[in-house]
Formats: sequence, C-alpha cells, structure tokens
Amino acid sequence: MEPRNYTWLVEFLLLGFSEDPALQLIIFGLFLCMYVICVIGNLLIILAILSATHLHTPMYFFLSNLSFSDICFTTTTIPKMLVNIQVQSRSISYAGCITQMFFFMVFGGLDNFLLTVMAYDRFVAICHPLHYTVIMNPRLCVQLVLLCLTISVLHALLHSLLVLRLSFSTYVEIPHFFCELNQVIHRGNSDTFLNDLMIDFAAVLLFCGPLAGILYSYSKIISSIRAISSAQGKYKAFSTCASHLLTISLFYGTIIGVYLSASAAPSSASTAAASVMYTVVTPMLNPFIYSLRNNDIQRAVKIPLRHIVQGRCASHSHKSGL
Repeated sequence: MEPRNYTWLVEFLLLGFSEDPALQLIIFGLFLCMYVICVIGNLLIILAILSATHLHTPMYFFLSNLSFSDICFTTTTIPKMLVNIQVQSRSISYAGCITQMFFFMVFGGLDNFLLTVMAYDRFVAICHPLHYTVIMNPRLCVQLVLLCLTISVLHALLHSLLVLRLSFSTYVEIPHFFCELNQVIHRGNSDTFLNDLMIDFAAVLLFCGPLAGILYSYSKIISSIRAISSAQGKYKAFSTCASHLLTISLFYGTIIGVYLSASAAPSSASTAAASVMYTVVTPMLNPFIYSLRNNDIQRAVKIPLRHIVQGRCASHSHKSGL
C-alpha cells in the first residue's frame, strides 16, 4: 500500500436525500423537529429517573443509560446534516468524517449491548425473582454498563483504524447523510478485503451474538410466564417486558431492513432514507415507548417538568417585581 502524505486534503461530500432546494427546507424542518423531540424526550427520562428515588433500580438505571446513549447517537449525525443544509454545503473533512464514524459506531454499539443487558435484567427479574436484588446489585450494573461501553469503543476504534489505512481521492461522494462505514470504505482506492472481513466478523460476533442472547433470555422468560398460574400474574410479568420488546423490535428490525435494502441497492438513496429509522426515529420513539404504559415513569416525568415550570414562574415574578 502506498503511503498517503496529504490525507488532510481529502474531503467527503455527503449527498444526503435530495438536491432540490424546495425539499431541503422540508428536510431541515423535519429532522430538526425529530432531533429536538429525541433530545427532550430522552433527557426527561434521565431527569425523571434521577429525581425519583423509587426508580433507582437496575431496570431504570439501564434505561437512563440507554436514553443518554440515544441522545449521543443522534447527535453524531443530525446536527452536522442540519448545519450543511443551513450553509448549503455538503462537505465534511477527512478528520470530521472519521470522528463522526467512530462515535456513531460507539453509541450504536452501546445501544445494542444495553438492550442485551436489559434483556438479561428482565430474565433475572422474572426467572429468579427471589435472587434478583442479590444478582443485579449496583456494582454489577455499573460493571455491565462499563463493559458495554468498552466493547463499543474497541469495536469502533478497530474499524476507524482500518479506514485510516485506505487511500482516497481528493473529493469523495457518499450517497448518505452521514459517514456510514460501508459507504466510506467502498469509496477508497485501496484493497478493502480486510475491512470487509472485519465488518462481517464483527456483525456475527457483536450483532448476532447479543441478538441470540436476547432471544435466549426471552425464551426463558416466556417459559416462566407460562408457568404462572394466575392470569393477573402473567399479565404483570409480561407488562414489565412489553416496552423492552417493542424497543428491540424497532432497533433490530430497522437495522436488518436497512442492510437488506443496502445489499439489494448499495448506492441507492433509499438506503439513506431507510437509515433514518434506526438513527433518528427509534431513539425518538424510545421515551414514548417506555412512558406510554408505565405509570411510574409518567409520575416521575412530572417532577422535572414541575421544577422547570416553577423556575420559570419564579423568574417571571422576580422580573415583574423589578
């Protein structure tokens, strides 16, 4: 491989969804609204869990970390896209593209592993309820989150370093709204065999592995729920898993759908449109999914909202007094 002496001169052009100026304003407004809803919704979940002592349990601890990860996940892509639309530019620097790709993989991977840990938490709660507090102790919960983060960072670092070995033309067009790993490496001028091999290996180990763990956990959960004699007991046990099941279905279903469409049409703009589902829509919907039928979350969310309203009223009263 020939060394590259001027990698900082490489510029990536994110083609996005459309070049039509009329559509650009619609896309900007739509994504801005979804981003704001995502950030506010997940932030309220975090504040609610922190402010309500009765929510200081392993399940809600993992949920607060998932909400934080979702905020970071969308922030890696959407703000840059909105800025590009605003300044009418499609460019992102070589360093900016690698950085965006790295953090996108970190928080995308963190979401993946946190959902797996949450499935394990539900498995222990339903299948081993008498030992739940002993097994899911605070120390183990923190260790599991740190383990998820460490694996995600190492995975992202591996792929980022493999991309750094590739050579690119001065201007590289990417038919996407962010620097997606597959799109970037297949626009390089170097051999991408090692990159493709590691992507496939990571997909099997770090995507199929957690998914298999989730499926195994829920197979045991379903068996335990079926063994419960009362209908009310079955409903109560299942209701604790319903939100998590829906989130898993959205997350994995949309990712599988995106990569199936990408394999059918690798350069199509439909791949970018499909990616919106797991990069923006799913993180935006998660707060609603977890609060829709959860009375504890609904009551807890009112606490930070009440503080915000009281703070504004006090500020307004102070200004009026002046």
